[in-house]
Amino acid sequence: MRLSQMLFVTLREDPAEAEIPSHKLLVRAGYIRRIAAGVYAYLPFMWRVLKKVSQIVREEMDATGAQECLLPQMQPAQLWQESGRWDTYTKTEGIMFALTDRQEREMGLGPTHEEVITAIARDTIRSYRQLPLHLYQIQTKFRDEIRPRFGLMRGREFIMKDGYSFHASEESLKKTYQDMDRAYRNMIRRCGLDFTAVEADSGAIGGTGSQEFMVLAEAGEDEVLYTADGKYAANVEKAVSLPADGENSPFTQYEKRETPGTDTIETLSKFLQCSPTQIVKNVLYQAVYDSGMTVLVLVSIRGDQDVNEVKLTNELTKLASQYQGKTLISLTVPDVDAQQKWAAKPLPLGYIAPDLSDDYIAKNKQVAPQFLRLVDQTAIDLQNFVTGANESGYHVVGANWGSEFSLPKIQVDIRKAKAGDRAKHDPNQSLQTARGIEVGHIFQLGIKYSQAMGATYTDESGEEKPLIMGCYGVGVSRLAQSAVEQSYDKDGIIWPVAIAPYHAIITIPNINDAEQVEVAEKLYSDLNAAGVETLLDDRSERAGVKFKDADLIGIPYRIVPGRSLKNGKLEVVKRATHESQEIPIEQVVTTIKQWVNAALSV
Repeated sequence: MRLSQMLFVTLREDPAEAEIPSHKLLVRAGYIRRIAAGVYAYLPFMWRVLKKVSQIVREEMDATGAQECLLPQMQPAQLWQESGRWDTYTKTEGIMFALTDRQEREMGLGPTHEEVITAIARDTIRSYRQLPLHLYQIQTKFRDEIRPRFGLMRGREFIMKDGYSFHASEESLKKTYQDMDRAYRNMIRRCGLDFTAVEADSGAIGGTGSQEFMVLAEAGEDEVLYTADGKYAANVEKAVSLPADGENSPFTQYEKRETPGTDTIETLSKFLQCSPTQIVKNVLYQAVYDSGMTVLVLVSIRGDQDVNEVKLTNELTKLASQYQGKTLISLTVPDVDAQQKWAAKPLPLGYIAPDLSDDYIAKNKQVAPQFLRLVDQTAIDLQNFVTGANESGYHVVGANWGSEFSLPKIQVDIRKAKAGDRAKHDPNQSLQTARGIEVGHIFQLGIKYSQAMGATYTDESGEEKPLIMGCYGVGVSRLAQSAVEQSYDKDGIIWPVAIAPYHAIITIPNINDAEQVEVAEKLYSDLNAAGVETLLDDRSERAGVKFKDADLIGIPYRIVPGRSLKNGKLEVVKRATHESQEIPIEQVVTTIKQWVNAALSV
């Protein structure tokens, strides 16, 4: 393509709305343009990149026997209500763009397609002979992010590959899951990115086992905890570890003490001259289920630990049936406004004890929640501990479970693992931290959706059973931007060869020099004929401007018919290293083609 004929506008200054390097560079280099918050136009360069990423994804999926299809973007609420996720996605997480059509039917723009694909399976799969079956699509998705940011990383509209498999046995599901693990590794490797696979939480998708594929980059929104031996890596939401050993309590007698201005663990431990590991802190949450029932959740945990709210959400979701619900709508720390709806008297925040009484709930209020008490594993074995006294400005010391306080019946592991913790698989290994960008996620869904929506098959003995499902997603547009976030320099983007919009760019320093133009035109034709995707910068611009633009847009190889022409050579510059060399004109096509093929074969 001739650059003079392309829609090509670059910016010298960073756009005001861009926060991270990849977002700034994609806008500056003319790859994307913002249309609305979280909504971007993919301009010609970007579309070529996205098509290449999509093709790599498509090839790896097809190689596993998966079949491509295309599902509707507009989905009826009825399907999501069958699965029990309508309220979760429209109210709890609020990421589904919901609307009402002219017939007053509730609809939603698909952030994901489990319900649609399960409905299709319900209507088309009858027998075990049709299994296993794996369908996938590459499509635009919509998620109504409350705060879209970072360009294509967290947009409201994005391109994604999502696939769904159906099985008659767990063994069959696990085989496809492993196939997807290999396919995803191949996809990301072929795109030229460094990545790691980590254990992950299944979130609103649900299911049992799940794994994320993280591109490591400083701008990543996710925290990855891992060990140096390479045997453990997990998203911080899922990570487990061994906490530091607690210290022995200096208190041997139970008593109530005045502790003014100690509503944080730091101020309390300093005031009492004790370790945070000797304190039981009690954190109050407000949970609301889809049944409309509100539950006050009091979590007791060791003072030096923090609650992992993802793990807490998972534990509370398991208890939904006890509160006439199917799922958790929201989990919050109740602020003053929330407390006014149910509190009989002000809560002693910062001084709450494990036995906070029901007297704090006004039964005559419109919302009269129940109390639920949980204790984290880190607090169970503490002796002579410090905790709140249910009175502002006071704590108790020397307390014990079974005497001063009843140990909550529900005992859970909901602490947040952190860097420096000991690894469970090897206590000699400590967890290290890195930032990651999630570009892929695979799930073993089991029968969550098929059971809820009545998608069954008949087995060999004629018995009707729910289909066993898997789910597999890759963020195509996110993966493309992740490549930029992982590979750039002060001059611009450095695209991996496999997904660069073009392999090479011929930059004519002086468009008025007939010899330069003649050599460039012939080379342009020869390279493209040889399968090297080549861009010709034939604009009437100064050479310095062209060189800067070539670096900014990140084309892997720049060819310059300049001063070396008099010696029968051309200057060839590798974008990744800025390495420059002069190559005889007759050898340029062969050399560039060899470089491209070598990069694509990795």
